[in-house]
Amino acid sequence: MASVTSWTLDWDDFPPDLLAFWTERHLCTLTTLRPDGRPHVVPVGVTLDHEERCAWVITGGSSRKAAHLATPGPVAACQVDHARWSTLEGSGVVVRDAQSVARAVAMYAGRYKPPRENPARVAIRIEVSRFVSSSKV
Repeated sequence: MASVTSWTLDWDDFPPDLLAFWTERHLCTLTTLRPDGRPHVVPVGVTLDHEERCAWVITGGSSRKAAHLATPGPVAACQVDHARWSTLEGSGVVVRDAQSVARAVAMYAGRYKPPRENPARVAIRIEVSRFVSSSKV
């Protein structure tokens, strides 16, 4: 049975292997909660922002994930690469201000590629509280 590691976030003492894994290009899934409590899981790109001490997801303002996070709520984002995986947990909220959305887009472009134009784009800001991962990330 593989070992699992849980790490409570300390942005100033981020494990290098975990940071490298979250910097490599991997698609993720984002889990939000529907109003009835059932999970809603969708593929997304997630970026870590050490300067702002958060994680970002970009999306359309009319998406279900954005609707679920109109007020702050629990989220989990997971990425997997063969036997390596990691999940971040925290609280997410939709932000619509131009500066935050531009930052999220720039972070996304740095990890993935520049996204297509979307005038209805918003960003989900995740205040990360912990990571869970395979012992080898």
